[in-house]
Amino acid sequence: MPRQAVIGLIGGMSWESSAEYYRLINQQVRDRLGPLRSAKLLMYSVDFGPVEQAQHAGRWDDAALILVEAARRLEAGGAECVVLCTNTMHKVAGQIQAAIDIPFLHIADSAGQAAVDAGALKVGLLGTAFTMEQDFLKARLTSMGLTVLVPDAEERQAVHRIIYDELCVGVISEASRQVYQKVIESLTRRGAQAIILGCTEIGLLIKPEHSALPLLDTTVLHAQAAVAFALGE
Repeated sequence: MPRQAVIGLIGGMSWESSAEYYRLINQQVRDRLGPLRSAKLLMYSVDFGPVEQAQHAGRWDDAALILVEAARRLEAGGAECVVLCTNTMHKVAGQIQAAIDIPFLHIADSAGQAAVDAGALKVGLLGTAFTMEQDFLKARLTSMGLTVLVPDAEERQAVHRIIYDELCVGVISEASRQVYQKVIESLTRRGAQAIILGCTEIGLLIKPEHSALPLLDTTVLHAQAAVAFALGE
Protein backbone atom coordinates (compact mmCIF):
# COMPACT_ATOMS: atom_id res chain seq x y z
CA MET A 1 0.00 0.00 0.00
CA PRO A 2 1.29 3.53 -0.75
CA ARG A 3 2.49 5.45 2.26
CA GLN A 4 0.28 8.24 3.59
CA ALA A 5 1.71 11.22 5.43
CA VAL A 6 -0.16 12.16 8.59
CA ILE A 7 -2.25 15.32 8.17
CA GLY A 8 -2.52 17.64 11.17
CA LEU A 9 -5.69 19.72 11.35
CA ILE A 10 -6.21 22.73 13.59
CA GLY A 11 -9.99 22.84 13.90
CA GLY A 12 -12.78 24.26 16.00
CA MET A 13 -13.10 27.63 14.23
CA SER A 14 -15.89 26.68 13.90
CA TRP A 15 -16.28 22.94 14.40
CA GLU A 16 -19.08 23.06 11.80
CA SER A 17 -16.51 23.52 9.04
CA SER A 18 -13.90 21.35 10.77
CA ALA A 19 -16.30 18.42 10.42
CA GLU A 20 -16.42 19.19 6.69
CA TYR A 21 -12.63 19.00 6.49
CA TYR A 22 -12.68 15.57 8.14
CA ARG A 23 -15.39 14.33 5.78
CA LEU A 24 -13.84 15.77 2.61
CA ILE A 25 -10.33 14.52 3.33
CA ASN A 26 -11.52 11.00 4.08
CA GLN A 27 -13.79 10.92 1.02
CA GLN A 28 -10.94 12.00 -1.23
CA VAL A 29 -8.56 9.38 0.18
CA ARG A 30 -11.23 6.73 -0.29
CA ASP A 31 -11.79 7.85 -3.89
CA ARG A 32 -8.07 7.61 -4.66
CA LEU A 33 -7.07 4.50 -2.71
CA GLY A 34 -10.18 2.33 -2.49
CA PRO A 35 -13.52 1.94 -0.71
CA LEU A 36 -12.15 0.93 2.69
CA ARG A 37 -9.27 3.38 2.78
CA SER A 38 -9.26 6.50 4.96
CA ALA A 39 -6.93 9.32 5.87
CA LYS A 40 -4.25 9.26 8.50
CA LEU A 41 -4.82 12.47 10.40
CA LEU A 42 -4.77 14.20 13.74
CA MET A 43 -7.07 17.05 14.72
CA TYR A 44 -6.52 19.54 17.51
CA SER A 45 -9.83 21.31 17.96
CA VAL A 46 -9.58 24.56 19.88
CA ASP A 47 -12.27 26.32 21.89
CA PHE A 48 -13.48 28.97 19.44
CA GLY A 49 -14.81 31.30 22.17
CA PRO A 50 -11.46 32.77 23.27
CA VAL A 51 -10.27 32.94 19.66
CA GLU A 52 -13.39 34.83 18.54
CA GLN A 53 -13.10 37.25 21.45
CA ALA A 54 -9.45 37.92 20.61
CA GLN A 55 -10.33 38.49 16.94
CA HIS A 56 -12.95 41.12 17.64
CA ALA A 57 -10.80 42.80 20.29
CA GLY A 58 -7.85 42.99 17.90
CA ARG A 59 -5.73 40.75 20.15
CA TRP A 60 -4.30 38.73 17.30
CA ASP A 61 -1.15 37.74 19.17
CA ASP A 62 -3.27 36.16 21.88
CA ALA A 63 -5.17 34.16 19.27
CA ALA A 64 -1.89 33.21 17.62
CA LEU A 65 -0.59 31.71 20.87
CA ILE A 66 -3.58 29.36 21.00
CA LEU A 67 -2.96 28.16 17.46
CA VAL A 68 0.81 27.90 17.86
CA GLU A 69 0.24 25.60 20.83
CA ALA A 70 -2.16 23.50 18.74
CA ALA A 71 0.34 23.25 15.87
CA ARG A 72 3.15 22.22 18.20
CA ARG A 73 0.96 19.55 19.76
CA LEU A 74 0.11 18.19 16.31
CA GLU A 75 3.77 18.07 15.34
CA ALA A 76 4.66 16.34 18.61
CA GLY A 77 1.89 13.82 17.93
CA GLY A 78 3.34 12.84 14.57
CA ALA A 79 1.65 15.17 12.09
CA GLU A 80 3.71 15.75 8.96
CA CYS A 81 1.94 18.93 7.85
CA VAL A 82 -0.41 21.46 9.42
CA VAL A 83 -3.72 22.53 7.90
CA LEU A 84 -5.42 25.47 9.62
CA CYS A 85 -9.16 24.94 9.09
CA THR A 86 -10.14 28.60 8.91
CA ASN A 87 -9.42 31.49 6.56
CA THR A 88 -9.51 34.33 9.09
CA MET A 89 -6.80 32.94 11.36
CA HIS A 90 -4.41 32.75 8.42
CA LYS A 91 -3.72 36.30 9.54
CA VAL A 92 -1.24 34.64 11.93
CA ALA A 93 -0.06 31.95 9.51
CA GLY A 94 3.51 33.23 9.65
CA GLN A 95 3.65 32.85 13.42
CA ILE A 96 2.37 29.29 13.21
CA GLN A 97 4.82 28.27 10.49
CA ALA A 98 7.71 29.82 12.41
CA ALA A 99 6.86 27.70 15.45
CA ILE A 100 6.96 24.30 13.72
CA ASP A 101 9.37 22.31 11.58
CA ILE A 102 6.77 20.70 9.30
CA PRO A 103 5.04 22.29 6.29
CA PHE A 104 2.10 24.65 6.80
CA LEU A 105 -0.35 24.37 3.89
CA HIS A 106 -1.69 27.88 3.32
CA ILE A 107 -5.38 28.07 2.43
CA ALA A 108 -4.94 30.90 -0.10
CA ASP A 109 -2.49 28.94 -2.24
CA SER A 110 -4.96 26.25 -3.27
CA ALA A 111 -7.75 28.77 -3.90
CA GLY A 112 -5.50 31.09 -5.88
CA GLN A 113 -4.12 28.26 -7.98
CA ALA A 114 -7.65 27.04 -8.74
CA ALA A 115 -8.58 30.52 -9.95
CA VAL A 116 -5.48 30.75 -12.14
CA ASP A 117 -6.09 27.29 -13.56
CA ALA A 118 -9.68 28.27 -14.40
CA GLY A 119 -8.54 31.48 -16.11
CA ALA A 120 -10.53 33.52 -13.58
CA LEU A 121 -8.04 36.31 -12.90
CA LYS A 122 -10.61 38.66 -11.39
CA VAL A 123 -12.27 37.08 -8.37
CA GLY A 124 -14.81 38.13 -5.78
CA LEU A 125 -13.86 37.32 -2.20
CA LEU A 126 -16.43 36.52 0.49
CA GLY A 127 -15.41 35.93 4.09
CA THR A 128 -15.36 37.52 7.49
CA ALA A 129 -14.85 41.27 7.64
CA PHE A 130 -11.26 40.57 8.70
CA THR A 131 -10.62 38.52 5.57
CA MET A 132 -12.39 40.91 3.20
CA GLU A 133 -10.95 44.13 4.62
CA GLN A 134 -7.40 43.19 5.62
CA ASP A 135 -4.57 42.10 3.35
CA PHE A 136 -3.37 38.82 4.85
CA LEU A 137 -5.35 36.73 2.33
CA LYS A 138 -5.87 39.28 -0.45
CA ALA A 139 -2.16 40.04 -0.75
CA ARG A 140 -1.33 36.37 -1.17
CA LEU A 141 -3.95 36.09 -3.90
CA THR A 142 -2.80 39.20 -5.72
CA SER A 143 0.78 37.89 -5.63
CA MET A 144 -0.49 35.05 -7.81
CA GLY A 145 -1.69 37.52 -10.45
CA LEU A 146 -5.30 37.82 -9.32
CA THR A 147 -7.41 40.94 -8.98
CA VAL A 148 -9.51 40.63 -5.84
CA LEU A 149 -12.89 42.33 -5.47
CA VAL A 150 -14.72 42.56 -2.15
CA PRO A 151 -18.31 43.60 -1.41
CA ASP A 152 -19.15 47.15 -0.37
CA ALA A 153 -19.26 48.12 3.30
CA GLU A 154 -22.94 47.30 3.90
CA GLU A 155 -22.62 43.97 2.11
CA ARG A 156 -19.47 43.10 4.06
CA GLN A 157 -21.30 43.73 7.32
CA ALA A 158 -24.13 41.39 6.28
CA VAL A 159 -21.76 38.66 5.09
CA HIS A 160 -19.77 38.86 8.33
CA ARG A 161 -22.84 38.81 10.57
CA ILE A 162 -24.28 35.74 8.90
CA ILE A 163 -21.01 33.85 9.34
CA TYR A 164 -20.71 34.45 13.08
CA ASP A 165 -24.38 34.55 14.08
CA GLU A 166 -25.62 31.71 11.88
CA LEU A 167 -23.14 29.55 9.99
CA CYS A 168 -20.72 29.08 12.89
CA VAL A 169 -23.59 27.76 15.02
CA GLY A 170 -25.09 25.52 12.36
CA VAL A 171 -27.95 27.76 11.22
CA ILE A 172 -28.67 27.56 7.48
CA SER A 173 -31.24 30.16 6.40
CA GLU A 174 -32.83 30.65 2.99
CA ALA A 175 -33.09 34.37 3.71
CA SER A 176 -29.35 34.53 4.35
CA ARG A 177 -28.66 32.53 1.21
CA GLN A 178 -30.54 35.17 -0.74
CA VAL A 179 -28.42 37.89 0.88
CA TYR A 180 -25.27 36.12 -0.29
CA GLN A 181 -26.72 35.61 -3.76
CA LYS A 182 -27.35 39.35 -4.07
CA VAL A 183 -23.77 40.04 -3.00
CA ILE A 184 -22.51 37.59 -5.61
CA GLU A 185 -24.66 39.29 -8.25
CA SER A 186 -23.15 42.64 -7.28
CA LEU A 187 -19.61 41.25 -7.61
CA THR A 188 -20.57 39.76 -10.98
CA ARG A 189 -21.67 43.17 -12.25
CA ARG A 190 -18.29 44.55 -11.20
CA GLY A 191 -16.50 42.01 -13.35
CA ALA A 192 -15.78 39.06 -11.08
CA GLN A 193 -15.19 35.86 -13.05
CA ALA A 194 -15.38 33.52 -10.05
CA ILE A 195 -16.21 33.75 -6.35
CA ILE A 196 -13.80 32.59 -3.66
CA LEU A 197 -15.71 31.35 -0.64
CA GLY A 198 -13.08 32.67 1.72
CA CYS A 199 -14.63 31.44 4.93
CA THR A 200 -14.74 27.74 5.65
CA GLU A 201 -18.42 27.86 6.65
CA ILE A 202 -19.81 29.60 3.55
CA GLY A 203 -19.89 26.38 1.56
CA LEU A 204 -22.48 25.10 4.03
CA LEU A 205 -24.85 27.81 2.74
CA ILE A 206 -23.85 28.53 -0.85
CA LYS A 207 -23.63 25.63 -3.31
CA PRO A 208 -22.71 25.76 -7.02
CA GLU A 209 -26.39 25.83 -8.00
CA HIS A 210 -26.83 29.07 -6.04
CA SER A 211 -24.37 31.07 -8.15
CA ALA A 212 -24.12 31.93 -11.84
CA LEU A 213 -20.35 32.25 -11.37
CA PRO A 214 -17.98 29.37 -10.55
CA LEU A 215 -17.43 28.96 -6.81
CA LEU A 216 -13.96 28.31 -5.41
CA ASP A 217 -14.68 26.84 -1.99
CA THR A 218 -11.58 27.19 0.17
CA THR A 219 -12.69 24.32 2.42
CA VAL A 220 -12.87 21.88 -0.50
CA LEU A 221 -9.68 23.14 -2.14
CA HIS A 222 -7.71 23.15 1.11
CA ALA A 223 -8.83 19.59 1.83
CA GLN A 224 -7.69 18.58 -1.67
CA ALA A 225 -4.30 20.15 -1.04
CA ALA A 226 -3.97 18.22 2.23
CA VAL A 227 -4.75 14.93 0.50
CA ALA A 228 -2.32 15.70 -2.33
CA PHE A 229 0.41 16.34 0.25
CA ALA A 230 -0.41 13.18 2.19
CA LEU A 231 -0.29 11.01 -0.92
CA GLY A 232 2.80 12.71 -2.35
CA GLU A 233 0.95 13.94 -5.44
